[in-house]
Amino acid sequence: MTADDSFSLNDDAFAANPNVDISIEEGCQSSGELLEEEGNNLENDCEQLFRMDDDDLDDRDEKVLLDGHQNHGNDLSISDGNESFDGDISINADHEHDRDESPLLDCQIDLSRDKNYPSPVAGMEFDSYDDAYNYYNCYAKELGFAIRVKSSWTKRNSKEKRGAVLCCNCEGFKTLKEVNSRRKETRTGCLAMIRLRLVEYNRWRVDEVKLEHNHSFDPERAQNSKSHKKMDTTGTKRKVEPTIDVEVRTIKLYRSSALDAMGHEGLNSHGESKAHVYKPRCLLLKKGDAQVIHDFFRRVQLTDPNFFYVMDFYEEGLLRNVLWINSRCRAAYSYFNDVIAFDTTCLSSNFEIPLFAFVGINHHGQSILLGCGLLADETLETYIWLLRAWLTCMSGRPPHTVITNRCKALQNAIAEVFPRAHHRLCLSYVMQSILENVGELQESETFHAVLSRTIYDCVRVEDFEMAWEDMIQHFGIKNNEWLRSLYEEKERWAPVFSKETFFAGMYNCQKGDWIIPFFHGYVHQQTSLKEFFDIYELVLLKKQDRETLQDQESSELSPLLKSRCPFELQLAKLYTKEIFSKFQDETVMMSSCFSLPQVETSGGPIMTFVVKERGGEEIPQDGRAYEVMYDKAGGEVRCICNCFNFKGYLCRHALFILSYNGIDEIPYQYILSRWRKDLKRVYVPDLGCNNIDITNPVQWFDHLHRRATQVVQEGMTSQDHYMVAWQALKESLNKVRLVPDRHV
Repeated sequence: MTADDSFSLNDDAFAANPNVDISIEEGCQSSGELLEEEGNNLENDCEQLFRMDDDDLDDRDEKVLLDGHQNHGNDLSISDGNESFDGDISINADHEHDRDESPLLDCQIDLSRDKNYPSPVAGMEFDSYDDAYNYYNCYAKELGFAIRVKSSWTKRNSKEKRGAVLCCNCEGFKTLKEVNSRRKETRTGCLAMIRLRLVEYNRWRVDEVKLEHNHSFDPERAQNSKSHKKMDTTGTKRKVEPTIDVEVRTIKLYRSSALDAMGHEGLNSHGESKAHVYKPRCLLLKKGDAQVIHDFFRRVQLTDPNFFYVMDFYEEGLLRNVLWINSRCRAAYSYFNDVIAFDTTCLSSNFEIPLFAFVGINHHGQSILLGCGLLADETLETYIWLLRAWLTCMSGRPPHTVITNRCKALQNAIAEVFPRAHHRLCLSYVMQSILENVGELQESETFHAVLSRTIYDCVRVEDFEMAWEDMIQHFGIKNNEWLRSLYEEKERWAPVFSKETFFAGMYNCQKGDWIIPFFHGYVHQQTSLKEFFDIYELVLLKKQDRETLQDQESSELSPLLKSRCPFELQLAKLYTKEIFSKFQDETVMMSSCFSLPQVETSGGPIMTFVVKERGGEEIPQDGRAYEVMYDKAGGEVRCICNCFNFKGYLCRHALFILSYNGIDEIPYQYILSRWRKDLKRVYVPDLGCNNIDITNPVQWFDHLHRRATQVVQEGMTSQDHYMVAWQALKESLNKVRLVPDRHV
C-alpha cells in the first residue's frame, strides 16, 4: 500500500495549527473499514499537521506595475491571497449527500433530466462543504461509481469542519478482521479522490484531484450505493412549498486560478457553455483592446512619470482588472480626501466599457477624477482588490466619507478596506430607485411631493419614521418588499441619520439635486474602449481648464455683495466664487429668520435657541422650528438642519444666532481650507518625506521632478510669476551644467 492510499496532508494542500483535529467521518461507510496501516499514517500526518502554519494560503499570481516599474517587494500590498470570483457555474444537484449528520435539503428533486457534470480539477471553489460534496456525488453517479468520505479534519474543541477527502467507494481493501468474511469484495484500492479545504471567504476549494480508477464502472451497482440511494429517496418526499412540485438545488462553483487554464474547453460546437462550466470571468476585451490599453499607459508615462497603474492577471495571463491614476489625481486627493464617490454608472447600466471612477469634489464644488478602473465583474473579491490597489496608490490614506450606489458587494468591500469611513448611499440614486419600484405611483405628482417632503424636510428621526409610515400606509405600498428592504438600510441614505457625517455638498440633500456622472456626455453605452481612451485625456484637460478659469475668476474678481452682513464680507475675501455664491444665499435669507422668546439654558455657557423663518410679511404660525445650540465659550454653533456637514458652510439659522449674540465674524473652525481661494494648490503628488537616498537614481528623479513641477505650477499663476520661474530655471540649468561629475 502506497502513501497515496492513506490519508495524508501536505504543505501545499492544507496547513493547520494546534487548533485542528483530524477525524474519520462518522456515519460513512469507511469509518470501520480502513486499514490499521492507514490509521497509523493518519496519526503521523496529524502530528505533522500540528507543526504547520495555519495561514499557508495559495497566493494568487498577480502582476503589479507601479509608476512604470514592476513591484518586487514591500511597496504594494494589494492581493489578499485567496481571491475567487463569482464566475458562477450552475450545476443542478438533484439529491442529498449520504452523511447522517447532514441536514436534509428541504426540496423535491427531479432526476429525469440529462446532466453533464464537469470533471473535478484543482482550484474549483464552492460556497459550502455540502455543495462540494453534492457536486462530486452527482459527477460520480453520472460516471457510474459511488463515493464516501474517507476522512475529515475539524478545529480542535470545535465541530467546525476545516477539510475533507472524498474518495471512490472502491478505495482501500478489506480490513484484517474482514478478510475471512463472506461479504463480497468490492474494494480494489482505487485512488480516485478529491481533497477539499476551507479557504478564505468561507469557501471550499478542491486542492487535489485524482481521476484515474482501477476498476470498471458499474452504474447499476453504484445506483444501489448508500450515497446515490439517498439521492433518490429523501429528496422526493419533501417540498418547500405546497404549490411547488419540483425544486432543483443550484450549486455555485466559483472560478479559481486552476480553472483558468481550461480556457473555453467547456464550450460546445455552437459556442454555448455546458452547464455554464469553465467560463473565466476575465475582462471582456475586443480585438485590439489590450494593445489600446498598453499603448495608452506607455504614452502617458512618457509625459507623466508619477502616473500609476496596476493590473490583475490570472495565472495564465488573462487580464482580470485594471486601475490607473495620473499624477494630478494623486495630488488632488491630498487636498480633497474628505469625501469621495464611486461612479459605477457604466457597470450598472450595461455600458460596453466596464468603467469604475473614483470622484471627489474640488474647491469650486466641481467633480474631479481621483482614479479609474476597468473591472471583470462586480464581486466582493474584485472590489476588495480595486479598493486596496487604489488605497496603496494614495499612500494608505483612506477617505472619511464614501458615497456609492446600493451594492452589497461594494458595501462589504468598503467595510473591509475602509473600516473607519462613513459609507452612505447616493441620495439621488435612492430617490430614483424608489420611483422605479412603486409601479404606477411613479407618475403621481402627489406621491412625488410626499416622498420629497418625507426625505428632505424631516430634521428629527422620529419625524422621519412617522412620515415614512404615513406615506406607505396612505399610498398602499406597505407590503412592497423592495421598499421594506430599503427602509432597513435607512441609516445609510436618509439625511436625518447622517448629521454627524461630512459630505462637502456631495450628498445631495437639497430637493432636485442630482449627482452627474463624471464622464456624462462623453461616454455612452456604445462607446468602445478605444474611443474612451481617445477622449479620456481631452475630458480631463477640459475640466482642468475650467478649474484654472474658475481659479482666475475667484482671484481677480470681487463678488457683488447683496447685504450688509459682516459674514458675507468676511467670506467674500476667502472663498472661491462658486462656494461663496451658495453661502451668500444663506446670508440673504438671514433676514427672514427670527428667534422665539423661549430660550433653553443648561446653567452654563451653552444655550439653545429656536429659530423660525418668515414666509413674507406675516409671521407663520405653523412654520418649522430649528433648534440652534450655541456655546459662547467655545464659539461653537450647531443647527438641527446640519447644513455645515451637508454642504460645508453654516446655514442662515446658525448665522442668525451668531449675529443675535453680537458675533461679527464666523468662528475659524467653520472656515474650511478646502473652499479657500487664497490657498495655493500644487498638483504634484507627495510621495513621501524629503529623505533622499543619494545613491538611488530613481529617488533623484522623483525628488527633482516634484520640485521642478512645483516651480512650473507657481509660474503659471501670472505673467510676473512666469518670468521669475523661467529665469530661475535657466539659472539653475546653467549652474548644474558647470558642476563637474566626480563619480564618473
